[in-house]
Amino acid sequence: MPARLLDAQGGTRLEQLRALAQLLAAEIDACGDAKVLPALAKQYRETIREIGELEGAQEHGDEISEILAQRAASGKPGAVRKGRAGV
Repeated sequence: MPARLLDAQGGTRLEQLRALAQLLAAEIDACGDAKVLPALAKQYRETIREIGELEGAQEHGDEISEILAQRAASGKPGAVRKGRAGV
């Protein structure tokens, strides 16, 4: 692995993955060992995929969380309205 250190404890998960992707890209560029390159490339692809998933999750969020956030912002107290739920 590289001589440079990756601060694995600092930042968000997304920031850590971005730093790892940069580190892996530099290692791939500098790699002269044909036996090591496939493993580096695989890890790079997996890291990029996970970054994409996290970015997509942040951009789109999940519908339930959005609904609950809207309800909290509007001051409506619970997720179930007794008049509509037949309770």
